[in-house]
Amino acid sequence: MTTNPMVAQVESLPDLLTTQFEPLDERVQDLLDPEEWTGLERIVATGCGDSFMATVATQWAMERLGGVPTEAAMAMRAARYGLPAAGSLSPDRTLVIAVSVSGAVSRTQEAVAIGREVGACTVALTGNPDSPLGQMAERILNCRIPEFVAAPGVRSYRISLLALWQVALHLGTVRGCLDAQEARGYKGQLQSLAAAAAETIDLCRKPAQDLASILADCTHFTFVGDGPSYASALFSAAKILEALGRDAWGQDTEEWAHLQYFSRFDAKSPTCVIDAAGPASDRMQEILGPMRRIGREIVLIAPQGSALAPLCHHHLPVANGVDPLFAPMINAIPGELLSAYLAEIVGEEHFGGFTGLYDSSIQGGNNIYTSHVAALSELT
Repeated sequence: MTTNPMVAQVESLPDLLTTQFEPLDERVQDLLDPEEWTGLERIVATGCGDSFMATVATQWAMERLGGVPTEAAMAMRAARYGLPAAGSLSPDRTLVIAVSVSGAVSRTQEAVAIGREVGACTVALTGNPDSPLGQMAERILNCRIPEFVAAPGVRSYRISLLALWQVALHLGTVRGCLDAQEARGYKGQLQSLAAAAAETIDLCRKPAQDLASILADCTHFTFVGDGPSYASALFSAAKILEALGRDAWGQDTEEWAHLQYFSRFDAKSPTCVIDAAGPASDRMQEILGPMRRIGREIVLIAPQGSALAPLCHHHLPVANGVDPLFAPMINAIPGELLSAYLAEIVGEEHFGGFTGLYDSSIQGGNNIYTSHVAALSELT
C-alpha cells in the first residue's frame, strides 16, 4: 500500500466506481418525475474548481445522450450573468445542476438561489446533503462517498463525473433519445470504467514515476485537450497546482495554437497532449509539429498503440477502448500520478500544507465558503 496519499486515492478508484455505481444509478432515477425530465428545454450545469470541470467533461454526453442543450458554466457566470437573464429562456423548463462536494461554496449556493428565483428547477449534486447548498436546492443528488486519506480531489471528481453521466443516460432514456438497446450499451460502458481505470493505473504507474524524475526541475506545465478532454486538461493542470504549487495551464487544443504557442516563459516546458480519438484528433496531430519545432517537451496521454506516440517525446498510456464521451474518467489518471510523484520527489506538501500565506484562518476577509451570497435583486 502506497504512503503517497494522492496515489492512494488514484489506486482506490476501481473499487470506488464499482461500489458506487448502483446506488448512484438508483438516486438518479428518483431525482425527477418522468414529466419533469421530458419537459426540459435547457440544462445549466455549474460549479467551481473541480466541480466546474466535471460539468465541462460531461456536457457533450448531456447533449448527445440526453438530447437537451446544456451549458457548463462557472458558478460566478451562472449566478451573476446567465441565470438572471433566463426570463426569456423558459426558466420553468430549465434545470440547474449545481455541483459541490462540500456544498459550502458560496458562488455555487448563489447559482442555486438565483436559479430558484427565476423559476428554474434546482438540483444539488453534493457529497454533503445537509450543507447550505443541499438545504437551498429543491432536489438533492446525494454523492457522499466513504472517507479516505486526504489529498487533492481525485475520488470526489470521479463520483461527480459518474453521477452526471448517469443523469445524461437516464435523461436520454426517459425522453426517448435512446432505445433500450442503446441505453443498455451505454450503461455497460459506464460500468466498465472501473476496469479501465484499473488497467490505466497499471499501465501508467511506472511511466509516470520515470517522467516525474525527468521533469522534477520544471516550473511550468501545460495540458492540452478538446471536448471532454479539455476538462481533463483543466483538471490535470489543477492537480499540478494543488499538489506541487507550480505554474500549470489547461488549454483547448485549438486555443493552444493561438496562445501558448507564443509562450517564452520556459521554451522546453512540458506540454501534455490528451488524445481520446475524438472528433478533433486530427487537429491534435497537426499541432504536434509546431510544438516540436518550438522546442516543447511533448508528453502524450493516449491509449497504447496511438499513432501520435512516435511524434511525442514521452507517452503516459491509458486503457484502450473507452468511448471519447467517457474518456475523462481515465484520462486524468496520468496527470494525477505525475503530480503526486513530482510532489513526492521535491518534498512539496499538497496545497502548500495550508500554512503561511495559504492559511486562510490568519488572513481574515472572505474566502470561498464565507463570501456573501447575493440575491437576484442585488444583481439586476
